[in-house]
Amino acid sequence: MDKSAAILEANGLSKTAVRKKVLDLFLESNNALSLSAIEASFGKLNRITLYRTLKTFQSKGIIHKAIDGTNHPKFAMCKAQCEEGDHQDNHAHFHCTTCEKTICLDDLPTPSIPNLSEGYVIQEANLILSGICPECR
Repeated sequence: MDKSAAILEANGLSKTAVRKKVLDLFLESNNALSLSAIEASFGKLNRITLYRTLKTFQSKGIIHKAIDGTNHPKFAMCKAQCEEGDHQDNHAHFHCTTCEKTICLDDLPTPSIPNLSEGYVIQEANLILSGICPECR
């Protein structure tokens, strides 16, 4: 069984052609993928099917949103520890201002978040680093 099929099976998802192809794209990529990049690799694909696939993968802890400050959503593979309802992807993302790639910086220590005043509930925190990647330098 190939890796994408194994991931789908482990998450209780049916192995449709679209799910396998989208997952293969993520497995082959070293950086986060934009919706337009995913769509371009398919040629003709129903957008609703793609959006549902991405939403399902997010909810299962297979992929996460990679916020990079560009206002264009990108997605990247989750760590092995992520699971449905419990993402463990609190890490920085690096956005190259030259090639526009967004890369997960899993090995960079995550800065601590200060305690907020009573009543505040943090639901999401993002650390975006931008500059020039080694390939563009």
